[in-house]
Amino acid sequence: MGAAKEVGAMALTRDFRASVVARVRRDPGFAKALLDEAATLFLNGEPETARLVLRDLVNATVGFEKLATVTRKPSKSLHRMLSRKGNPSMDNLAAMFDALRQELGVGIEVGCARGRDPEAVTRPTHRRSPRSTRRSQRSFSQVP
Repeated sequence: MGAAKEVGAMALTRDFRASVVARVRRDPGFAKALLDEAATLFLNGEPETARLVLRDLVNATVGFEKLATVTRKPSKSLHRMLSRKGNPSMDNLAAMFDALRQELGVGIEVGCARGRDPEAVTRPTHRRSPRSTRRSQRSFSQVP
């Protein structure tokens, strides 16, 4: 009986994906930050992590069925594209980013950062120092 109580106490841990969905639903800024992070990861050569962030964002916002309708791609194919080993084409990525951008009501602008030392490139972190990383500069704007 003691073991059953212990297992029951462990069940209080929340599933990561459920946590992401809950956070996106209560904080729209978090969804925009996930979109920003996915774009940053793609542009900085970390496509595997970017796909996983996009997958979580799709699950928390539009869902794969609606994304399939918008992109005119089968839901199963979209799941595969955004898996760890997925390999979406640029056209499919663009369609997914566009659908998410529209769902979140934001615009995306991309520009290149200049004058930074390419040898100073580091793995993306939550807080970025403009002197320690080479980043493309993006801004998100509300769509009227």
